[in-house]
Amino acid sequence: MTLVMIVAFCVLMMLAVPVGYALIISAGLAILSTDHVPLSIVAQQVYDQTQSFPMLALPFFMLAGTLMLGGKLGQQLLELESKALQRWRGGALSTTVLSSVVFGGVSGSAVANASALGSVLIPWQKRHGYPAPLCAANNATSAVIDVLIPPSIPMILYSLVSGVSIANLFIAGILPGLLMAASFVFVCWAISVRRGYPVAKERVRKRELAMMAGKSLPALLLPVLIILGLRFGFATPTEVAVLSVVYSLVLSLGFYRDLTVRRFCDNVVEAGVATGVVMLVIMGSAAVGWVLTFDQTPQMVARWVAENMSNPIVIILMMNLLMLIVGMPLDLPPAILLLGPIFVPLADVIGLDRVQLGLMMVINLGIGLYTPPIGTTLFISSSIAKASMGATTRELWPFFVMAMLLLLAVSYIPALTLY
Repeated sequence: MTLVMIVAFCVLMMLAVPVGYALIISAGLAILSTDHVPLSIVAQQVYDQTQSFPMLALPFFMLAGTLMLGGKLGQQLLELESKALQRWRGGALSTTVLSSVVFGGVSGSAVANASALGSVLIPWQKRHGYPAPLCAANNATSAVIDVLIPPSIPMILYSLVSGVSIANLFIAGILPGLLMAASFVFVCWAISVRRGYPVAKERVRKRELAMMAGKSLPALLLPVLIILGLRFGFATPTEVAVLSVVYSLVLSLGFYRDLTVRRFCDNVVEAGVATGVVMLVIMGSAAVGWVLTFDQTPQMVARWVAENMSNPIVIILMMNLLMLIVGMPLDLPPAILLLGPIFVPLADVIGLDRVQLGLMMVINLGIGLYTPPIGTTLFISSSIAKASMGATTRELWPFFVMAMLLLLAVSYIPALTLY
């Protein structure tokens, strides 16, 4: 059945069928190819996946992100960062990186981050004299920091297929996320120095920066509260997600006073649509996962690797290469849901911690979001900057090199993710 399912899925993807539908159809065709299993198992698996209580964290985290970023808060944060960094060499470019760190603690979605930040920052950076392809490349790569800084939607999905604590994954993603941000800031500085991009001459008063920071502080505390709540067991991930929405509503109504009925409805619809897209993929991956489990494919792969490859270093390298290949045409959520059930048993065989594997997968498949030919953040950023994909790709390589170095470090240095 697995072979039929893989062939059917590849054909459907080439026909440009949406990933969620392709997963469900390919699983159904695989079951139809045998007389041992009723087709109704597909409907059962698709339905059962929607009954998971931890899954409620997805829509609530997304709603909290849209509430936070849809009003004055988003504008104030961007203004604070731009004014604080504009006198640094490459500061305008570094604003995108820092914004991805800050907004990553709110939204948890790289694609949403690329769209929200790119639409504001790319035109502003172009007005400061930076070329459109460089602005697009910077935005496309920096958006991936979002999936490492908690709360992270891909980490929640990985926890569903691996059984790893969401709190452990969130905490493990902080250091790699900060390291990626630091390396990208260095790239922005190095490019600006080498090409001689000017710095802003306008001075910003410290008192003005302090006032702007004070207004932004309540929102910046949200990711801190999320981590503390999960780390010390005050609430489950789902309860933390609900509390994040309540906190966002209180700030929007009482502190920033910019929440209207219309904007609230728009935010709910936006979060609902984003959740629906992810949920369809999750439901389809549940049916695919059942077929893989029925055929014992993960166990067979783990057994074959254990019998033919004895060096864990080589096995980890092969896993990373496979993820890089899969991440090029496939988006991050379905790639995690498909590869997770296969790689988790393999990681257990070679003694690779599941938390470390989760960070490997998130970073690796996140790189696929800006890797041609179907990089989602690459396409979004190029469209906003009105730059060709080829020109943007040529500006990508310094960021790509830094991301790959971080991926190798996380893959082979457990201390970066296991505290």
